[in-house]
Amino acid sequence: MESRTASERPEPGNSYRTPGLDIGRVMGRALHAADAFRRLSQEDTDRIVAAVYRAGFNNRIPLAKHACEETHLGRWEDKVIKNVIATRYVFRDIKDLKTVGVVAEDKDHGVVEIAEPLGPIFAITPITNPTSTVLFKILIAMKSRNPIVIRPHGSAADCSVEAARICAEAALGAGAPEQSIQWVKRSTQEEALEFMAHKQTAMILATGSVSLVRAAARSGNPSIGIGPGNVPVYIGMSADVPFAVEQIVLSKTFDYGTVCASEQAIVANRLRADEILREFKKKKAYILNKEEIRRLEPVAFNRDQKVMRIEVIGQPAAKIARMAGIDVPSETSLLIAPLEDVGPDTPLSLEILAPILAFYVADDFEQAIELCRLINRHGGLGHTASIFSNNEERIRYFASAMNAGRILVNTPASQGALGGTYNRLRPSLMLACGTSGKNITTDNISARNLLNIHRIARRQVNPCISPDFLPEYLDEANDVEAIERKCPDAKAAALGDL
Repeated sequence: MESRTASERPEPGNSYRTPGLDIGRVMGRALHAADAFRRLSQEDTDRIVAAVYRAGFNNRIPLAKHACEETHLGRWEDKVIKNVIATRYVFRDIKDLKTVGVVAEDKDHGVVEIAEPLGPIFAITPITNPTSTVLFKILIAMKSRNPIVIRPHGSAADCSVEAARICAEAALGAGAPEQSIQWVKRSTQEEALEFMAHKQTAMILATGSVSLVRAAARSGNPSIGIGPGNVPVYIGMSADVPFAVEQIVLSKTFDYGTVCASEQAIVANRLRADEILREFKKKKAYILNKEEIRRLEPVAFNRDQKVMRIEVIGQPAAKIARMAGIDVPSETSLLIAPLEDVGPDTPLSLEILAPILAFYVADDFEQAIELCRLINRHGGLGHTASIFSNNEERIRYFASAMNAGRILVNTPASQGALGGTYNRLRPSLMLACGTSGKNITTDNISARNLLNIHRIARRQVNPCISPDFLPEYLDEANDVEAIERKCPDAKAAALGDL
């Protein structure tokens, strides 16, 4: 968090204003850029997007290093890969997407779809994925012809602003409107709320704390936020255990667990539990005993605030163990906590963005599903669930039982949920969670979510609504079957044999 001296901190009842920040001016510039964006062609737009992609990708390494140096979270090598997903994978997914003018035409039904930009976007970006989220949000905003204002996390402001600056310079060089990419390096939470509620804000893209995401939803303006991801992973009886463990370690150690889709709890069948733990030990995981779990809990989780402690986020397992007074080898990859209960009284069962995994043992498949559902309900509704299995029937049942927008199969969850890597999900740094997570969609958010689609509808009169036929609806003797016989148009025929 941004620190202030005593004289800079707002006193109770007073409203501190960041020096030099004029919210109305920022949004006025964004609105002017939005007007200019509407005049650009698809060719103009695609040229800007390609330039931003090249600039972001070519700076992927220095931006990753900058993020690590500033935030002290994660591994720069893994942040490079996040930057690659945010640029190359996203660009390849959206580069051929039509976002200007007519984007679809249904001649049979006389409907033409026209894409229109939304207007100024206010984008909140996090400390865990600072540069990659900035690169991603700018890229999809440019593709949809929307100006964007970046509001970074205070502890990742420098690297986030540098990412935005690189993109802005490239965009302007390719013909983007002036002020189409802006950033607010320092702002209070109250000022962020003003941006969200501003009359010129067309959309909020909120990636940050739960409180900020909820504030975005209450702002009075449209918003797309993301929820927490308390991700359960079930290792089934048909799973290849060495492969499953390898993939989970690959995922949970990726940037030291800072991806919200990283696995949080393993659920194993009792018949395979010992085998699974042996495999984890081969991968240098450390299995905690009850006393060590007791010592780790207050270090990893703040019970009073009911949130993970920022001190452990994105830190290596051995460092976290030392913080808890637990002696582990320096090369330890993960800390695994065998647990029985789920919920606030068992803090390690909740979302912790660090190389810490809960471990549960189930007597059978039904109990395993219930455990996964319980974990999912405690902070992960609508987000992601993972299964390692080679039984298609069990995979389908697991998918139907879980309340998750992404059901990942035999896949490292961190990388898999981001899309375009181990599957063909849409590449994205915003993983929406549907209505269960208080989102409007379960999509991996991308440029198509930042468009208004206008529809031209040509006159094609349905015979069942003609003046001559309307009296049939007023006749109580006509039931569904009678109406279908008298006016079997295409849509009515679709009802079949009711």
